[in-house]
Amino acid sequence: MGERMIAVTGSASGLGAAVAARMRAAGATVIGVDLHDADVVADLSGADGRAAALGAVLGACGGTLHGLVPCAGLGPQVPDHALIASVNYFGFAAFLDGCFGALRAGAPAAAVAISSNSTTIDPTVDAALVDACLAGEEAGARARATDLAGNTVYASSKVAVARAVRRRVTEWGAAGVRVNAVAPGPFESPLLQAGREDPVFGPAIEALPVPTGRPGTPDEVASVVEFLLSPAAAYVHGSIVFVDGGIDALLRPDAI
Repeated sequence: MGERMIAVTGSASGLGAAVAARMRAAGATVIGVDLHDADVVADLSGADGRAAALGAVLGACGGTLHGLVPCAGLGPQVPDHALIASVNYFGFAAFLDGCFGALRAGAPAAAVAISSNSTTIDPTVDAALVDACLAGEEAGARARATDLAGNTVYASSKVAVARAVRRRVTEWGAAGVRVNAVAPGPFESPLLQAGREDPVFGPAIEALPVPTGRPGTPDEVASVVEFLLSPAAAYVHGSIVFVDGGIDALLRPDAI
């Protein structure tokens, strides 16, 4: 097999940077996408930016990818709640589906999305927002998000990400492309730090019990992403893997 081609959005910091570093260390060619300090500099909050970024990535990889990690995302503390929905779900979905042909060309290939353990522990997840995301109705999703709290929009966008992954298993599996997601808990990153500094979300973040005793690191989450991209995970398809120090198990011990 030749050199692996991996596309990573949100590659300039946090988890995206850790994933890109791990994959490069493993010998892959990584095409990073971000607002700055990336191979492809682009804004994934709108359709034009997504189209430009996708075109640049497909051009750079020659139409063949072996892995995709749509990692770009915004936290619940961002004041523009519509922007959270646009980046976290619609930016993700544009890359997931836009890269499907290139991943099929590179099969066996894999994509790993970034969900969140907030999908199961935040009781305010909004079904209407989730449905609007999954229906591809960005204008409706943005309108709905404007009327909701930031944590609700964040968690709902990540529920939509997880469901989008699971709904693609038949078509993608037949094409030789596995698709999974990780659901991280808090880990040290600019996104987490911004949350800590927020007067509303900071106390809630600090109060969240972590059975392992500490937040994670980007590399600890990236190591699971790397596994899911690898041939070692060849029979893992449509899974949402919690990487959260045991938080979900602590708060929902019987949810299995």
